[in-house]
Amino acid sequence: MNDGYKEEEIEQLKAECEEEDQIFVLVEDEEDMSDENEFAHFQFVGKHNGKEVIYDALLSTLSLHHSSLLYEEAEAKVAKLYKDYVPFEERAEGAKVNEEAEQMIEELIEEMEDEETVKVAEFCEIDMDFEYGIGLDVALNVEEVTVEVIEKFINDFNNGTLKLDKTAYSFKHGFDED
Repeated sequence: MNDGYKEEEIEQLKAECEEEDQIFVLVEDEEDMSDENEFAHFQFVGKHNGKEVIYDALLSTLSLHHSSLLYEEAEAKVAKLYKDYVPFEERAEGAKVNEEAEQMIEELIEEMEDEETVKVAEFCEIDMDFEYGIGLDVALNVEEVTVEVIEKFINDFNNGTLKLDKTAYSFKHGFDED
């Protein structure tokens, strides 16, 4: 059984929330990412089919979601052109990096930004087959993910008043020139 549905787990999360004096607890992820408040991983108690359950949520800015999609698309194009290209997530530590391919990824991203080929809208995806509770993947059009943003999302989600902006946006991220 999924532990995120168990009463003792739910009560433990409620106690942690009370201890933190918040309606959620942040989940410390193994990967250390300098996210500059662009995303948060947190858990909160909500209801599903009238019963309490733990929701495990990843909430990011729409801008971060956009840049991730740009990178994925550019990386896929480069992988077709350079047979020796190894995607960032699959690289072994200390692996030789194909500098030409990396440069092309940056150029493709800049080109896609200029042409606004990738557009994104706010979303909230629910994963009922999540390993712990119910998973949520959320992107909101906010400057940064703050405690206030998280609390507003949880309150709107739990009250059934969450309104997502379906406007398609494109962002310019800009690379730091070396």
